[in-house]
Amino acid sequence: MKQISSKFFLIALFIACGCLCIQGKDVIRILAIGNSFSEDAAEQYLYELAQANGDSLIIGHAYIGGCSLELHWNNISNNEAAYSYRKIVGGTKTISADKVSVKHCIEDEPWDYISLQQASPLSGLDSSYWPLPKLIAYVKKTAGNPNVEILFHQTWAYSQQNTHTGFKNYNDDQMTMYRAIIKTVKKEAEKNHIKRIIPSGTAIQNGRTSRLGDNFCRDGYHLSLTLGRYTAACTWLETFTGKSAVGNTFAPEGVSPQDAQIAQAAAHYAVVRPDTVTSMSAYKAAAY
Repeated sequence: MKQISSKFFLIALFIACGCLCIQGKDVIRILAIGNSFSEDAAEQYLYELAQANGDSLIIGHAYIGGCSLELHWNNISNNEAAYSYRKIVGGTKTISADKVSVKHCIEDEPWDYISLQQASPLSGLDSSYWPLPKLIAYVKKTAGNPNVEILFHQTWAYSQQNTHTGFKNYNDDQMTMYRAIIKTVKKEAEKNHIKRIIPSGTAIQNGRTSRLGDNFCRDGYHLSLTLGRYTAACTWLETFTGKSAVGNTFAPEGVSPQDAQIAQAAAHYAVVRPDTVTSMSAYKAAAY
C-alpha cells in the first residue's frame, strides 16, 4: 500500500510541477523606467490585452512625472529614493507607499525587459541623450536576469493644438516633432546597441491619419484616457509578446469596436514599420 501511495504522490507532484512550468512559461516581466508617457502606455490596458491573447505579464514602473534621462541618471548616481513604484501582478496594480530608488525597482524581479525613454520635450534633441550609455550600463549591471533586454520607448508628437512650452523645440509643428523623435531615437538606439524600439509615437501618428484625426491626446500631450492609452498599450503588446493586436478581444469601456479596430491597426502598422507613418485613409469613413 505504501508503494502505491508513493507512486500516486510522485505522479501528482509531477503533474503539479508541470502545470506550474506551463503557467510560468508565459509570464513576461516588463519594467519601465520612465515618466507620465510610460504611465500612459503601460499602466492601463496592457495587462488585459496580453491576457486576452493568452499571456500573463508582470509590469513594473519606476515613475517620476516629466523625468528626463539626465534626471534618471542623477537619481541613480546618488541612489535617490525618488520614484513612485507601480506594479501590476495578476491584473491588480499596487503603488509603493514610500518613494524608492531605481535600484530597488530593478532588483524587485528578474525582469525580461526593461524600457527607457526620454522626457517628451527632449525626445527629438540629440544632445539630451548623453546619459543613455550610462543608464544602459547601470541597468545591465544591476538586473538580476543576465539576459535582460533593454528597449527604448519612442514617444509621440504633441497634438497640433497644445500649450506645452517644449513644442517650441520643434517650431510648434507636429510633423517636425514626430520626424525629430523618429530620427533621434533610431540613431541613439543604433549607437547604443538597443535592438528594439517600442514605436508608440508612430502608432499615434498612424491613428491620426484615420477618421479620428488629431484626437489621441487629452491635454495636447498626454494620451486620452481611453483611445490614446489603448493605442499605446496595443503597441507595447505587439512589441513584448510578438502577437498581433489586430483582432484582440479586449477593449476598454468607452472605445467602440470600430475605434478599437483603428487603434489595433495603428499599433500593428507601427511595429511593422516603426519609422514611417502608415496612412489609414481606409478608416476615414464613419462606417466601414
